[in-house]
Amino acid sequence: MDRGPASVVRPMAEGRIPAVSLIMAAEEIPVSAYASKLLNRADAAEGTMAFQFEKPPGFDFKPGQSVDLTLLNPPETDSEGNVRTFSIASAAFEDQLMFATRMRNTAFKRSLKKVPLGTVVKMDPAMGSFTLHKNSAKPAVFLAGGIGITPFSSIVRQADHDRAAHKLYLFYSNRRPEETCFIEVLQNLEKTNPKFSFIATMTDVPRSKKTWNGETGRINRDMLSKYLDDLRGPIYYIAGPPAMVGGMRKMLVESGVDEDDIRTDEFAGY
Repeated sequence: MDRGPASVVRPMAEGRIPAVSLIMAAEEIPVSAYASKLLNRADAAEGTMAFQFEKPPGFDFKPGQSVDLTLLNPPETDSEGNVRTFSIASAAFEDQLMFATRMRNTAFKRSLKKVPLGTVVKMDPAMGSFTLHKNSAKPAVFLAGGIGITPFSSIVRQADHDRAAHKLYLFYSNRRPEETCFIEVLQNLEKTNPKFSFIATMTDVPRSKKTWNGETGRINRDMLSKYLDDLRGPIYYIAGPPAMVGGMRKMLVESGVDEDDIRTDEFAGY
């Protein structure tokens, strides 16, 4: 399960799809789901790709939610099947849907990378409660590991668009800058939104070919305390690999954070 782009890939001429393909796809999509077209794909970071899809008419979601996406008649398949769950990385106000994923060597990922632009997929309704709390008096602290950044990308960009009153802190851990999705977008957002603080940290800087002057090491209590006045005040959101999510939850609880103030989203398997 999985929980801009660096380059542009132009769609097929005028984005047209043969009528037969549309009819065949429509026959496989129940009325409770949506048909969506793949519009674009590009590298988002080393080993990660971003995919832009058409937002179907009537499709609504809350930032932080995810969808099940099904490839219809893919060029290849395997025992893991043709369905994946993706957190939506785009904001709700945008007119397209974006998903970003680590490109594991599976039939689903290989198919998604090579099917023609304009290919129709099945998209189920958005689901999940990993969304920003309503009480703006309590800050939100987002703890992201790797591709776990995707739900937070949606949440912070929508909050910025809505001019939400919440104070937002995003701690984002990766091994190297080259593997870090959306870093420039998030850095620029911090410059323009005084309610948003972005703290990126790298755990394997010696292997990077880029200069890094930010935080280093894993997210821990000392790092949080450096930026937060009181660890027991905010609502915490953790998204990333299961081991990272479990470690962050344990660290927060040992720091005195109430478990009711911790929300998690695990990205297993990618």
